Formats: sequence, structure tokens, C-alpha cells
Amino acid sequence: MNSNPTVSAGPLTQNHRQNLSQKTRWILFYSAIMAGFGYLSTQYADSGNFGFISIMPAILTLCVAVYSKRSLEAIFAGIIAGLILLNPMEVVTGLGDLSINVVMNETIAWIVLVCGMMGGLINILERGGSVVSFGEILARRIKTKRGTMLTTCSLGIMVFIDDYLNSLAVSASMKTLTDKYKISREKLAYLVDSTAAPVCILVPISTWAVYFAALLEENGATESGKGMSLYIESIPFMAYGWVALLVVFLVAAGVIGNLGAMKQAEARAQKGETVPPGVAQDGFDTSKIKKVSPMVGLINFLLPMAVLVGASVYYEIDLLLGALTASLFTMVLYYWQSLLNFGQMVDSMLDGFKVMLHPIAVVCAGFMLKDVNDQLGMTPYIIESITPYLSKELLPALVFAVMAAVVFATGSSWGVFVVSLPIVIPIAQTIDMSMPLTVGALLSASAFGSHACFFSDSTVLSAQGSGCTSMQHAWTQIPYALLGSVFAFIAFLVLGFAFA
Repeated sequence: MNSNPTVSAGPLTQNHRQNLSQKTRWILFYSAIMAGFGYLSTQYADSGNFGFISIMPAILTLCVAVYSKRSLEAIFAGIIAGLILLNPMEVVTGLGDLSINVVMNETIAWIVLVCGMMGGLINILERGGSVVSFGEILARRIKTKRGTMLTTCSLGIMVFIDDYLNSLAVSASMKTLTDKYKISREKLAYLVDSTAAPVCILVPISTWAVYFAALLEENGATESGKGMSLYIESIPFMAYGWVALLVVFLVAAGVIGNLGAMKQAEARAQKGETVPPGVAQDGFDTSKIKKVSPMVGLINFLLPMAVLVGASVYYEIDLLLGALTASLFTMVLYYWQSLLNFGQMVDSMLDGFKVMLHPIAVVCAGFMLKDVNDQLGMTPYIIESITPYLSKELLPALVFAVMAAVVFATGSSWGVFVVSLPIVIPIAQTIDMSMPLTVGALLSASAFGSHACFFSDSTVLSAQGSGCTSMQHAWTQIPYALLGSVFAFIAFLVLGFAFA
């Protein structure tokens, strides 16, 4: 009887030693990488001009993300590497300063509150039975897998006011139906994400339009008060938005098949495993749903959505105030119908916040990485490196390619343009390039970066709402995003020569 433990202890000990040895090798490997960054710091930190070295933390982030398939850990690897470059002796201090700056950043505070409020609102809608009712009514009218995907894309276009709203609301309302037709959560996330930022830039009544119109005025791209007019003139030239929209509908219609990692995801879904492995929680908790008639449930779903959109527009495209108004309206509506009591609704809001903690952490870490890249001077270095090669004909295509790469590396589809616009706009004005075309190239780059980056806000939220990780979503989506970027680049080459 004593022999069994003795026999089994050998392999366990051997496995333990192998795991320990593997962990030791990885610790030594990462330590060597960080030591390399420490050495580079001694060569460049004193001059403050990092040059090509400024892009190394972003490259490390991408490499770790590709290998580990984990976004938060990859971002922090890049942050630590960047802080070592800046000052190896003050890494902990620098990390603390970055954390404080993120917490005090008004944009970050807005994102945290919006994501939390949206998560809470959707959780109330689900626990009140509204999302299920909406899915049941759609299921009566949609009888095919293709119809389900086309409906998802169409809903994404209808919810054009903000990419956050699109990413969370559409994915939550379509999960039941896509599961029924064995559509993987990765495919759902792609369909939702492709109608988020790419659509928002094409609609002048959106958070993107309001933000960039003000930014264009501040940087002298147009006269004061005419920023929105310039934005509207630029919409026909936002090539990536149009191409991404065309590609996603072709994918939904079955004209473009499954590419890259999407093949494996869809093959797994066809076996009935629509939720990918490694997902700790499949979206929001729906275990306590109260049954209501489909029509009442539909009304209970559409009314809060209408209030959300209407209130956001009323408050000058502010999704935070829209989400707050819609949440209060929904709580009163559901309490009046006795669907949920006050305590249950408060619990639903808090649980919605909890579900959003990981995507919020990824977005906050992305802002910390952007701050490090700004201190290293990455964006100005990249722009200055391509300036000697600019010409009137090549300006739109090069602006799109370079800024798309910068946004992809930083994950900040809005923040980098505060730095880049003061450089790009004067160049366009100096060589007398069409300003709507230049703005179209910039907004296309922003949309691509938001669409393709594995830790951008819309990517993270689309994955969270659909029930997969951000890396699973990004890895299956990247072939389609790259396809769209290639066609957009060609379009800007043609437009550059046409308007030169």
C-alpha cells in the first residue's frame, strides 16, 4: 500500500522540476531583455534623444502579446522596458507616477465611468429579461446563419453614436442568436468591432466627430467654428471606414471566408463550442432572469436604448450622461413593472462594474504605455523620419500608413493625434494638399488602429461583450483588418495622385 505514493511521487517531482526549470529560463530570458534596456538607457538617456530606440518598448509589447496571447501582461512588459530606458534607478517611482497620472486623467475617468455604467445598464437589461426577449423576437424572424451575421452588422450601423455603446450593446443582444447558429464568439466580436470605430468616423453625429472637429479647429486645419464642416467634407475620403464596412458585410454574407485563426475558431464553433477556451466568465450573469412576454421584453429593451441615444445627443454627444440618464430611466421602468427590486438593480449595476474591471485595466495600462512612449518621443520620431520622403502625391498614403502603425502600437486612437496634428496639418498646408483628403487619411488611420490593436478600447470592449479575450478577438480579426488597410492604402495612393 505504501508503494503507490512512492511510484507516483517520482513523476510529480520530475514534472515539478521541469516546470521550475522552465520558469527559471523565462525569468533569466526576461531579465536579460530588461538588462539590455538598462544598457541602452546608459547610451541614450543623458541626451534625451532616443531615436529608433523609442519604438523598442512598443515592439516588445507586441512580441509578448503574440507569444503569450495575454494583453495586460504584454502592456506592462512594455511599460517596464520604457521606464528602464528613461531611468533604470526610478522604475518603481515612475510606475507610481504613471498610475497617479492615469487615475487623475479626465479622459481615463470618463472611460472608467462610461464602461462601468454601460456594463451595469446591460446587466440590468439582461437580468430584467429584455435582452433575452430581444433575441427571441429576432430568432423568430432570422432563420439562417448568414441572416444572423448580417443582422449583427446592421445593428452595429444603427448604433452609430459611439463605439463603446456599439461594442457592448450589440454583442450582448446577439450572443444567444449567434450561439444558436454556431457562430464563434470571436466571429461575433469581429462583426461588432468592425461596425464600431469604422462606422463612427463615417457619421458626423458621433463622439468621434465631435472630438476631432474640435481638434481640427485647435490645430489650424480650418477656421474657428468650421471644424465640423471640414469633418463632413472629409467623410468621403475616410477610406478605411468604407473598406472595413464593405469587408465585414462580405464576410457576413459568406463572400469572404474565414481567414487565419478565424478558421480554427469557426471549426470549434461548428462542434458546438462557441465560447473559446480560457474565458473565465461568459459575458454577464444571466442566471436570475425573470421571464416576461417577448413584446414587453422588446419594449423594455428598446426604450432604454432610445433614451440612451437621445440623452447622449441632448448632452452634446456625451455617452456618460446618456448612460447615467438611461440607467436611471431603466431602474424606474423595471421597478414599476416589478421586474427587479431596488436591491437587485443596485447589485446588477455593481456586478456590471465588476465584469468591466479587466477591460478597464487593459485600457488604463494602454494609456500608461502611451505616456511612456510620449516621454521617449516615439510619435515625433516616426513622423520626422518619414518627413523627408513626403511628397504631395504620397502624403495621404504615408500619413495613413505611419499614423495607423503609431495608433496600433500605442492603442490610443485619440491621444496620438494631439501630438501628430500639429505636425501633419502644417505639412499638408505647406505643400497645398487637399485638407479633407489629409483629414480622411488621419481618421482612417485612427479607425484602423482602434480596430486592429489588441489593447485598444473598442477591441477590449467588443471582446468582453462577446465573451472572448481581447487577444482571441484581435488574433482572429487581424487578417480582415490588414485586408482593409491594404485596400485603404491603395485608395490613398490613387487619391493622392488624383488631387496632387
